[in-house]
Amino acid sequence: MSLKAFHLVFLSASIVLMMTLSAWCFANYRDGGGTSELAWSGVAFAAAATLAAYTRYFLKKLRHISFL
Repeated sequence: MSLKAFHLVFLSASIVLMMTLSAWCFANYRDGGGTSELAWSGVAFAAAATLAAYTRYFLKKLRHISFL
């Protein structure tokens, strides 16, 4: 597995983790949690969006390098 492929796998796993954390914190907020739960949900969602933007930039920058 190349470094490019590993990087994409790691970024994908990180995005899924951040989206899961965001959903979990939001569910805790809906169940009567404090505003800190809502804030953490927003922070995790922002992190997922930032990682997605970085993934797009990474793929665009290294378009000419193969995955092998």
